[in-house]
Amino acid sequence: MNKALQPLLAIQNYFPRALQPAALLFAFLFFFPHPIFAQNETKNLLVAFENSYSMEDKADYSRAIRTLKDVYQENSYEINLRLGWLHYLAGLHIESINYYQKAIKLRPYSIEPKFGYVLPAAAMGNWTQVMYQYQGILKIDPLNTLANYRMGQIYYNKKDYLQAEKYLEKVVNLYPFDYDANLLFGWISFKLGKLREARVLFTKVLLNKPKDSSALEGLSLIK
Repeated sequence: MNKALQPLLAIQNYFPRALQPAALLFAFLFFFPHPIFAQNETKNLLVAFENSYSMEDKADYSRAIRTLKDVYQENSYEINLRLGWLHYLAGLHIESINYYQKAIKLRPYSIEPKFGYVLPAAAMGNWTQVMYQYQGILKIDPLNTLANYRMGQIYYNKKDYLQAEKYLEKVVNLYPFDYDANLLFGWISFKLGKLREARVLFTKVLLNKPKDSSALEGLSLIK
């Protein structure tokens, strides 16, 4: 006997004869879903996402959230990721974190939900979690420019300039003419007393953005 048919035949043992046809139909659809149901589900999902973008553009975040919750699937990475973003926009930071956590759990090696998680965590002032997420990103992608830059920025604000230097050095090696990286690295070098390096970095900033006030200030302090 075909093992796939056993659940259908077993129904005869649990339902009165008069109800068996309906029960068999239900079981058939449960064990062998028709392609039309999958097509309808996909169509509903596409419509829900499209509507959520339209509502987001109008800053109607509550409706954007509702339209996705109407088609919510616990195991959908994409829905959880999008709901994390929409809840963040709506100022619902705890709910945002919960959805980003679900996305991270579904795709542990993905980077985008970790970057998403940082937004509500930073808004709540939870810098421990912010750093934890950046460190998680760097374990997956050690040369990730944005994560390295932001970790350097955090350590700079903490006045831990040696740690900040480690992260910014990676960024500047990858993007030697980047304005933001050279400027921050210039100030880190200045704080560490590496004045020659700081002068070179501030000068490079001015090549990128002439008359930049922060770079000019740094150079004035070195002279």
